[in-house]
Amino acid sequence: MATAAPLFASGSVPNTLRVPCLADRLCWARSEAQLIEALRAGGECALLLGQGSNVVLPERLDQPVVIAAWRGLRLRVRGDEALLTCAAGESWHGVVRYSLGQGWAGLENLALIPGSAGAAPIQNIGAYGVELSERVVEVRVFDRGEKRVRTLDAEACGFGYRDSLFKTDSARYAVLSLTLRLARRLAMRLDYPDVGLELQRQGVTKPTPRQVAEAVIRIRRRKLPDPRHWGNAGSFFKNPIVAPGQAERLAQSEPGLVAHPVSGGVKLAAAQLIDRCGWKGQRRGGVGVWHRQPLVLVNLGAASGPDLLALGERIRRSVRQRFGVDLELEPSVLSD
Repeated sequence: MATAAPLFASGSVPNTLRVPCLADRLCWARSEAQLIEALRAGGECALLLGQGSNVVLPERLDQPVVIAAWRGLRLRVRGDEALLTCAAGESWHGVVRYSLGQGWAGLENLALIPGSAGAAPIQNIGAYGVELSERVVEVRVFDRGEKRVRTLDAEACGFGYRDSLFKTDSARYAVLSLTLRLARRLAMRLDYPDVGLELQRQGVTKPTPRQVAEAVIRIRRRKLPDPRHWGNAGSFFKNPIVAPGQAERLAQSEPGLVAHPVSGGVKLAAAQLIDRCGWKGQRRGGVGVWHRQPLVLVNLGAASGPDLLALGERIRRSVRQRFGVDLELEPSVLSD
């Protein structure tokens, strides 16, 4: 009688920063059932990942690692609206392309964001004036605390700026799938300056959702490094939110500083703060700051997770010294 293949085996952990990370116990879950089985077997310390697009990894992980690797899309049409359910292992950009190909609007501003669909609600991904939370109907999870599958509506997901219940309590919730609400006709978000300029450059005056997505893709390809060639995790820092009084003082001492009033304070542009500290295009050993977007740190070849964190800390110190602003890392940092 043939014996079943072991659930876990040692292997390299995938990540878009392309840093070397070896897991002693690694499982590629090819189905929802296998993922739940692996999480149960791995215990409370088991780590769930998709494409590793928003994590900084150590060189070795002793804890069990489970990769959500199964795919599946289900579209349910309800008149001029549709509900699109995506399995956790789907490529996020693939989800955007599929929805546009079927003639549905809603995800066009979120095109070309690297990572899996399962990671999207964890980070509450956002770009060019749109956040995923605006489109989420529900998220299906495996609740590791209650040891059962649950479905959480958008309100229960605790979405915030690059944040969610799944991020703040990552040890408990494993995302299995998410359902998004799309529409045939939707008021598109075109007020982001770069998007408007790109559409003008292309001579588009009445853009379709597909044309907006194409504009976003061109912008991202022009500004950001391709993870296939330059290891990166997208934005390495969040845009900081400061008190109105501090924002006013900075406006006086730093003319031209970008500042937008938001709930709870004033949002500053982290990229501008980093740029004014002289970091754009700088290199330190095997890591560097992308020459077109200082929010992005890149692996120049053979860097480790600690190498990137060390550069990130130097940048944070310089921003703190000049502006009195603390930058927060956007990717999650895992330790061995």
